[in-house]
Amino acid sequence: MSVKTFVDTNVLMYAHDFAAGTKHQIADSVLRELWNEQAGVLSVQVLQEFYVNLTRKIPVPLAKETARRVVSNYACWCTETTCAEISAAFRIEDESRISFWDALIVSSAAKSGATRILSEDFNAGQRIAGIVIENPFVGMR
Repeated sequence: MSVKTFVDTNVLMYAHDFAAGTKHQIADSVLRELWNEQAGVLSVQVLQEFYVNLTRKIPVPLAKETARRVVSNYACWCTETTCAEISAAFRIEDESRISFWDALIVSSAAKSGATRILSEDFNAGQRIAGIVIENPFVGMR
């Protein structure tokens, strides 16, 4: 059985930003592996941010229709965020001294059964609420 892996917005962005060079190649490879293993997990929060960034913040933004198809493809990875995850995020925010939005990602990852979060924005190697943070771009040149 595969290890469930929560993917943060930045990893998704690099996978779809062809101008990101080596980061694009790494992110694309990581996501392909997660698709093959059926191990990827996302939250609605991440998909929302991904859509906005995909259509506005990369050097060559995607057309809305194209971006919507990409987001729809990832929808099967989504875990629902409920009031319980929000409450858990409050605790994680206080205990780990991270932003509420990052704590909500951790809370959603925990709900989904993920054992790791792939992100460039957290501290690689850190463990929050029992979940290991990994930066797939560490050590890249």
